[in-house]
Amino acid sequence: MTEADGARLADSLNPDVREVLEERYGHLLPGMADTVIDMAYDRFYARPALDLKSRYIATIAALTAIGGQTAPQLRINVQAGLKVGLTETEIAEIIWQMTLYGGLPAAINALNTLRAIGGDN
Repeated sequence: MTEADGARLADSLNPDVREVLEERYGHLLPGMADTVIDMAYDRFYARPALDLKSRYIATIAALTAIGGQTAPQLRINVQAGLKVGLTETEIAEIIWQMTLYGGLPAAINALNTLRAIGGDN
């Protein structure tokens, strides 16, 4: 995968992610947006051993287990998970499974994030 391929993947899953990162953090950390796109999309999400759906299952699970402080990242990754074919019901089950590892408050916060986004209602 080339850098251009990673940028296209980022744009297809999270439109304008580069611009949003640059606007929010570019004045503090020039180049941060490029680093995030390079790291996340070129070096992780584009790896061939797992499909995108599996990668988003893992990501949503991890962000849920970490807890409420990850709500903005969880929102972005739930939206991307829906784009790659996860259903709202599947995401709810992923979140519920994490109750065992992150606790009920973390799962409820993640379910509230899912509800705010909606999916296959």
